[in-house]
Amino acid sequence: MSAAGQPQQKRVLVIDDDPAVLDLLRSVLGRKSIDVATCKTGADALTTIASSRFDVVLLDLGLPDIHGLELIPKLRELAPGVRIAIITGDTTSESVLGAIREQAFEYIRKPFDIHEVVDIVQRATTATDEPAIEVHSAKPEWIELSIPCMHSAVDRIEHFIRQLIPTMPEDVSAQVTQAFRELVLNAVEWGGGLDPQRRVRICCVHTDRILLYRIADPGPGFRFDDLQHSAASNLDGAFAMAECREEKGLRPGGFGIRLVQAISDELIYNEKQNEVILIKYLDPKPA
Repeated sequence: MSAAGQPQQKRVLVIDDDPAVLDLLRSVLGRKSIDVATCKTGADALTTIASSRFDVVLLDLGLPDIHGLELIPKLRELAPGVRIAIITGDTTSESVLGAIREQAFEYIRKPFDIHEVVDIVQRATTATDEPAIEVHSAKPEWIELSIPCMHSAVDRIEHFIRQLIPTMPEDVSAQVTQAFRELVLNAVEWGGGLDPQRRVRICCVHTDRILLYRIADPGPGFRFDDLQHSAASNLDGAFAMAECREEKGLRPGGFGIRLVQAISDELIYNEKQNEVILIKYLDPKPA
């Protein structure tokens, strides 16, 4: 807060050696009443962030003097609370996984949608501190993470995982991402009770033939017969399901399990039903 009791203006540092990108982000974010500073090199960025306060850094990975991932810990040493979002033309899974390891807030590929960047900056400037996303395996074909049981963690990890899905038709990719999101939401809401101190474990494996997600939550499991808030078990129709969700104080929805079942080639639960595996075949299912 300022001396007059007014909120401080949000400040963003853009680090990119492309003048067109700097001009675009300075112009668009400035129209949102966000104060923007720009740098073209990592060295300039370190000097700037050491002398000024910033809420968010928008960082290109391909800087002329240092790789962006190597710059992140140096920026954090000077500004521990700053949130760093990657904006890059780098399409390698190694860079995406490196960004997760370095606790980047988001990862956006160029050419980017300016509206998406504005949304990310606005979310980053208002986000609360939360437990870190932990990386247990960072092989491109075997990614294993754990996230705190929070809606914001689901939003962030969905965007990262979307970058790592193997090439497939856009409509199929969107459906698989939607199914993955629904399963993780169920895990953090029901298994984790939206408790940030509890964690959901996520494993993503892909080969030339399959895409496999395994999601394990910390809860006791469930039975479909007990889920009257879900279309998977409520046979009395949408109105009865909506009433049940309202009584329980749940977000609108309830069709998630049906959606996931329709999109998956195989959907397998363990005995307690607190772990689930989703399989999507990239080639025709083997005979």
